[in-house]
Formats: sequence, structure tokens, C-alpha cells
Amino acid sequence: MLGTNVWAGGYELDLVLRRGGRLVFCEVKAKSGSGYGDPLEMITPEKVRRLACAGESWLAAHPETAGLEVSYEAIGLAAGRFQRVPLII
Repeated sequence: MLGTNVWAGGYELDLVLRRGGRLVFCEVKAKSGSGYGDPLEMITPEKVRRLACAGESWLAAHPETAGLEVSYEAIGLAAGRFQRVPLII
């Protein structure tokens, strides 16, 4: 893990992770009960735009990560279950 709750470009990155040649910017959303809906519904197009801006700013500030495969993902936690989905940036 390279960072948690990192601010870059005026926006927050929940998780910045690296495994080998892969770098992941991950948005985490949780809801306390199943009656509150799917936490991944909280990831709007505007949130994806902000995540992309933050990721680009973070990459610019960390030139040592050049050449890594970069991806964006979201994790939703509801009723004790995790759901992981890739985000298209």
C-alpha cells in the first residue's frame, strides 16, 4: 500500500496500491445496512472524474511510477460483503 486518504489535485484518493508492475487507485464506499442500497451507486460520473484528476496529479508527483500499469477500481461494502469493480476512466 502506497497511501490511504491521499490528497492530490484537490481531490482524495482512498487507496493507492501497488503490486508488482500494477498501480491501482481505489475508491471505497460502504453502507451500514442492506436497506440503504448499493454503496457502488454512490460512485457517480462526477466522482469518477475527480478520481481521474486525483490519479493524474498523484502520478505527476511520483515520476518513479512511470511505466507501471495503472487502473482505477471501486470497492463496495454492504452487509458484510465486498464487491470490487473496475472503473473506466
